[in-house]
Amino acid sequence: MDTEVQYDQDRRVVLHPLVYFADGDEVTIGRPDVDSYGIFPPDGAEVVRRLAAGDTPREVDRWYQAEYGESADLEHVLAALDELGFIATTDQAPVDVAPVRWQRLGAALFSAPAWVGYGALVAWAMIAMVRSPDLVPSYRNLFFTDYFTLIEVALFVGAVPLLILHELFHVLAARRLGVRSRVSIGRRFYYVVLETSLDGLVAVPRRRRYLPILAGMLVDVLALAAFTVVADLNRRPDGSYSMAGRLCLALAFATLLRVLWQFFFYLRTDLYVLMSTLLGCVDLHTTAKRLLRNRAVRLLGRPERTTDETQWHPVDRRAAGWYSWLIVAGYTFSITTFLVAVAPAVYRMFANSIARLFGDAATGGQTFDSVVFLGLNLAQIALTVWLAVRERRQRKNQQFQHVIA
Repeated sequence: MDTEVQYDQDRRVVLHPLVYFADGDEVTIGRPDVDSYGIFPPDGAEVVRRLAAGDTPREVDRWYQAEYGESADLEHVLAALDELGFIATTDQAPVDVAPVRWQRLGAALFSAPAWVGYGALVAWAMIAMVRSPDLVPSYRNLFFTDYFTLIEVALFVGAVPLLILHELFHVLAARRLGVRSRVSIGRRFYYVVLETSLDGLVAVPRRRRYLPILAGMLVDVLALAAFTVVADLNRRPDGSYSMAGRLCLALAFATLLRVLWQFFFYLRTDLYVLMSTLLGCVDLHTTAKRLLRNRAVRLLGRPERTTDETQWHPVDRRAAGWYSWLIVAGYTFSITTFLVAVAPAVYRMFANSIARLFGDAATGGQTFDSVVFLGLNLAQIALTVWLAVRERRQRKNQQFQHVIA
C-alpha cells in the first residue's frame, strides 16, 4: 500500500544538516550522521539548498519557474528527501552532526613523518630480501613446524590483529577527513571478511578518496615488510632462523596472499572500490550483475523479463559491458579452485582427522590435534553459513517492507 506524505506549500520544510558535493553534472547530497546519500542534478540540488535555507515549497517552485520556465515538481523532490531521511518530522528535531572521533590520530598516521617511517621500513625489507633471497615470501615458509594444527592456529591468531588493523587504517584514513565509518562482518562468495563502510566518501572530492580506499593495503604492505625485517633480525649465526623468525616468514607469506586477494575485483575488494572511484561509477557491481541477468533471460527467449537498462547510471552501464565478463571469469576461477584444490584437501584433512579421532591407533597428541583442527574448521564453516542465512533474511525483510510500503 503506497502512502504519500503531504506538505503544506506555504510552510517551511525542516531538513537535517546536509552536505553537498558537486562532481561534474551531478551533486551528491547527504546526511552524514546516518550515512544517507543521494545524487541530484544541479537544479535539483539547488532546490534542496533553498528548502534547507528556509524557503517554503511554494517559494522554491516560484523561483524554479522563473529560472527554468517549468514547475519544479516539488512533490517528487520532497518524497525523495523523505525517503532518504533528510526531512525532520514534527516530533523530531534536526540532528546536529557531532564531531568525528579519532581525527587527530588519523592525521598523525598519515602525516609526512609517518610516510617517511613507512618508506624506510619498506626499503629496509626490500634491501634485506635482495641480500638474502630466502626472505622472499614463499609457500614453503608456511611449514615452520611439523604440526599442522599449530600452523593453522598460528596463522589464524596472527591474521586476526592484522585484519583488524587493515580495517582500522581504512577507518582512520577516512576519519581524518571528517568521514564517519564503521566495521562489520560480511561474506564474499565463500570468504568471510571484515568490511568497512565508507559511504561518506561520496561527499568528498574524488582525489581525497583514494587514500582511505587504499589504507588497508598500505598496512598490509607495512606488515609484510615488518615480518620480513623481524625474521632477518632473528637469523642464527649459522644462517638458519629461530622459531620466531620462521613464524614471521610464515605470517609474511600469509599477508602477501591477502594483498594478492585484493586483485579479485569481482569480490568487491579495495581495488574494485578504487577502480569504481577512478571511473566515476555509482554501483558497477550491481549493474554488471543485472546486465548478466538480462543476457541470460534473452538467451532463454524471455526478453520481457529483462531489466530496463536505460535506468542505469550511464557510467555504470558503459563499464558493465567489460566488467560483467570479469565477474564470470572470477567466479569461474573461484569455483574451479574450490572444487579442484580446496575441496579435496579439506576432505582429506577432515577424513584423516576423524579417522584419528575414532581410531584405536591414535596417540594422545594426534587425538588432541584432530579435535582442535575439526573445531576450528567447523567454526569457520558455521560462521559462513550463518552469514549467508542472515543476508538472505535481510533481503526477504527488505522485500517485505517494500511490498507493504
